[in-house]
Formats: sequence, structure tokens, C-alpha cells
Amino acid sequence: MPTLRFCPCCGADGLSYSLPPGDTHARLSCQACGYIHYQNPKIIAGCIIEQDGKYLLCQRAIPPRPGTWTLPAGFMEQGETTEQAALREVWEESGVRAEILSPYSIFSVPTISEVYIIFRATALEVTGHFGPETLACHFFAPEDIPWQHIYYPAIQQILERYIAERQAGVYGLYMGSDDSGNVHFIR
Repeated sequence: MPTLRFCPCCGADGLSYSLPPGDTHARLSCQACGYIHYQNPKIIAGCIIEQDGKYLLCQRAIPPRPGTWTLPAGFMEQGETTEQAALREVWEESGVRAEILSPYSIFSVPTISEVYIIFRATALEVTGHFGPETLACHFFAPEDIPWQHIYYPAIQQILERYIAERQAGVYGLYMGSDDSGNVHFIR
């Protein structure tokens, strides 16, 4: 199932999967020039933004799952740091300018080749304007969060843990994955 037909390096037709010498994975390779096409996971960066004990959530306007709520986050672009990507996505999706306080959670989803990096952040400016990927954005008190409409179980677990830690005044740094179908986190 090649994702490319023609080599982006030399233009030859007929890329195929093979195990390059010294490698551990079959790669899409060009038999004409030796180009190897690496397919790596996508990185999603975002923030838990709090303001006055409330947490910013965005309602999705685009697939997958339009109408559900999530933290402001999105795909990292070439040339960005994870922090820059998180702050850009927050701005684009919510119209909020934020400041990152610290990393909070790294979550892997190997079945779809994605890695989520979530930061703790605080709002500096709330414009009330948000981008086309968002139907609505709102700061919710913990008891008002639409838990049954959160986009992804890992996001819900990250947010639930964060709220509990916020109340205790102590924050961890977490890693987790859903590679077995069960969400788990390691502190």
C-alpha cells in the first residue's frame, strides 16, 4: 500500500516497500536512486488553559466528531517548536493568546500514528473570536464541563486529572498511550 507512486527525489515510477540495509522497518523506497520515504507519527500540540478556575474547551466544527468538545490543539507545522505549535493552535481555535507554564502530558496513539503533547497554560488575552475549525469556545467551571461530549477519552482523562491536581496545587508530568485499547498514564 504505497502512499507515493513516483519518487520525490528522481521521479522514477514504482516505489516499493523494502528493508533498507541496517534498518529495522520496511520503508517505501525508490529502486532507481535509493531514496527512502520515512513515514513518521504526527505531533498534535495543545494546551489546558485555565482562567479564574475555569478551563477552555473548543467545540469542533470539522470532522472527526463535529459538535464535540476538546482542548484547543492541532497538528504541528514544519519549523515550529511544540510550544509555538500549541500557542498557534490555541490562537487559531479559540482566539485566546496564552502563555505556557509547563509541559503536562505526552500521550501516544500508535494505532493512528499520533503523539499528543499538552501543556499547562494561562490566558493572557481572550478576544471572543475563533477560527473556522471551532463552533464555539467557552471557559467551563469543572462542574459545568460537558463531559459526555468530550471528543476523545484521553483528553477527558487528562482534564480530569489536571482539575484534581489544580485543587491539590501539585502537578505531575504524565506519559500515556492507548496501544492496548486501555488508556493508561505513567507519572
